[in-house]
Amino acid sequence: MYVCNCNAIRERQVHQAIACGASTPKAIFAHAGCQAQCAKCVCEMREMIDEAQAALKMAAE
Repeated sequence: MYVCNCNAIRERQVHQAIACGASTPKAIFAHAGCQAQCAKCVCEMREMIDEAQAALKMAAE
């Protein structure tokens, strides 16, 4: 599924960027080699980052 239609960034690419240390939408765009266009995807990226960080915290406990 596409997270960012403007840059054709798929969900798996966002997860890969997060796994590589991206903690902001800007870092996800950098990982994909592009930049935000319309920014409609930024909220969804932030949610994915928050979910990943929450999962890491739970795993650490």
